[in-house]
Amino acid sequence: MNIKQASGIQIIGTQRSGSNLLRVILDQSPDIASPHPPHILTTFVPLLPLYGSLNAQSYRNLISNVVDFVNANPVPWEGVLLDKDTLFTQSETFSLFELNKLIYLQAAIIKNAKYWCCKSMGNVYYAEDLEKVEPNLKYIYLYRDGRDVAASFKKAIVGEKHIYFLAKQWHEDQEACLTLMENIEKDNLFALNYETLITDPEDTVKQLCDFLEISYTNEMLQFYTSNTSKITAAAGAMWSNLEKPIMSNNTKKFINEFNDTDLQIFELVAGETLERLGYPLLTKRQNNELISTHAIEQYDQENKVMKKDILLKTDRKDLEKREPQSIILKMLKEKLNTYDITS
Repeated sequence: MNIKQASGIQIIGTQRSGSNLLRVILDQSPDIASPHPPHILTTFVPLLPLYGSLNAQSYRNLISNVVDFVNANPVPWEGVLLDKDTLFTQSETFSLFELNKLIYLQAAIIKNAKYWCCKSMGNVYYAEDLEKVEPNLKYIYLYRDGRDVAASFKKAIVGEKHIYFLAKQWHEDQEACLTLMENIEKDNLFALNYETLITDPEDTVKQLCDFLEISYTNEMLQFYTSNTSKITAAAGAMWSNLEKPIMSNNTKKFINEFNDTDLQIFELVAGETLERLGYPLLTKRQNNELISTHAIEQYDQENKVMKKDILLKTDRKDLEKREPQSIILKMLKEKLNTYDITS
């Protein structure tokens, strides 16, 4: 397939919303290449000052660093070999967004697929730049009850841990997605919620296939038998469910897992967004002292402690799989604070 023929799909929303489930379902289609995301943009956009104004040399340095980071992903990209010189030659502009597209295109080329699909959901914040290099980009907005998202994040190796910051992040992400929905062509966006995906998967995935103008295959819902799912599940406990069939009752976990004032805080911060997306509130949202300036300062301290605690409880093997990327990122941040990489 010619490199210009594969189009892009960007999944947006918030992590822990079933996005890896959706990714591996889509990856079973012969028309979609959907590798596990190394989060190129959310990682490297903050590091761009390190490279200065991108010229031939600094762009080559950027390519080298990004490719090394992708190759260090805890979930490897099967069969995809990224050649740094080829990526430079293929680039029409010296741009991180161009590079991100070209890297995903390699996965589509290997599979001879119609689409490449990126599951780095925070890319909603870079929609304008993404569309400059991929004008026909299609979006899939996947959303889930934010309270369940928060309950899941509390146990995950990544992300915030205090309910206030989890609610704030979920609220901001959904509002960014909803704003994007209002400002792009309707034919370019498909919205679905996690709860519908797991309770009516066949009809939901068929609708999604119609949106993408591809054929539905039975293998898509047999994702848990695939090599993609097995490799992802082996890379970390937070993805272990990918080796199992869809769990249709995996909702309202927060009711039993939230503690003390968690529910009140979440709904005070993100209640309007919950309602906007069709999720009923369970509190009266009256105790504003729970989100006072003083309270938030206390939550910040608690959040830092909780993040350290989760790392202490995490299986050492999970941490080791993430270590290669962590080493690269640490090195780049140290350079950012000391000297210009182009010098």
